[in-house]
Amino acid sequence: MPTPPSPSAITRKPSPTTVLELRVQNHPGAMARITAVFADGGFNLEAILCVPLPSGIESRMLLLVSDAHRLDQVEDELTRLPDVLSMRRRADLGPEYFEWMAEMGSGAHGHHH
Repeated sequence: MPTPPSPSAITRKPSPTTVLELRVQNHPGAMARITAVFADGGFNLEAILCVPLPSGIESRMLLLVSDAHRLDQVEDELTRLPDVLSMRRRADLGPEYFEWMAEMGSGAHGHHH
């Protein structure tokens, strides 16, 4: 399986999005509580990638979020959720990473558009 493009290999266009990486507890309802914070704040989640970590008790989430001046407030609310163990902004990732993952999942990774 091909490796994801390195951040330096991707030419990023200015984009009104931010990628958040969360380490979360892997149990029923966690995703609903996390996405509810965004919905309540009026944010659109452009993409979500959630993968269980080897322990099985935690997952790693990458969220592609539409930028807004209230993102700091939403991040603050997320850190107060018991499900969220850690959070950081990933300036090295953008929408292209999610597009690449979607292409990998579609089986189209051998084809160029």
